[in-house]
Amino acid sequence: MNSDTIKGNWKQMTGKVKEQWGKLTDDDLTVIEGKRDQLIGRIQERYGVARDEAESQVKQWESKY
Repeated sequence: MNSDTIKGNWKQMTGKVKEQWGKLTDDDLTVIEGKRDQLIGRIQERYGVARDEAESQVKQWESKY
């Protein structure tokens, strides 16, 4: 899945995102709007992980969907 697919289907994907990263709020998801970099940044903030770790998590999540 590429970033265009995520962005295009963001409304449908928000449930999956919340399943994976429950600490993300609805406001976070509104701000992210399907932007991969925004998602990575919010994961870093909420979970206190390094950028590399957040990118790895997003990459794994993308491969599922």
